[in-house]
Amino acid sequence: MVNMQIADANVILRYLLKDDKTQFGQAKLILEKNGIFIPFEITAEIVYVLEKVYNISREEISSTLSILFTYDNLSFINKKIVLKALEFYSSYKLDYADSLLCAYKAIENHEIFTFDKRLLKVLDSI
Repeated sequence: MVNMQIADANVILRYLLKDDKTQFGQAKLILEKNGIFIPFEITAEIVYVLEKVYNISREEISSTLSILFTYDNLSFINKKIVLKALEFYSSYKLDYADSLLCAYKAIENHEIFTFDKRLLKVLDSI
């Protein structure tokens, strides 16, 4: 088994928010000097905290994370899914988890089962 380097949401949040000088410096070194894997669960937590705790707009969250997540040293199970989910997140009134489902439909043509009417409407438009 290959050992991975994974950054938790707090490291990425300190890097983005620069609200703690010491932790920002450490986060910068971690995120810019290592090959970091970011699980989908961590992307969801980052989006949630930025929106609900820091009241940052969906558009700004999407734009900022889209730039960060294109760093060559950051990897994901599927980077295309993450970036597409951020597009859905900023364009529709869906939470990030539902935006991930829309991205799976749009990128990989997966069939999504849901009772959520708002999500169904978006899925039907894809």
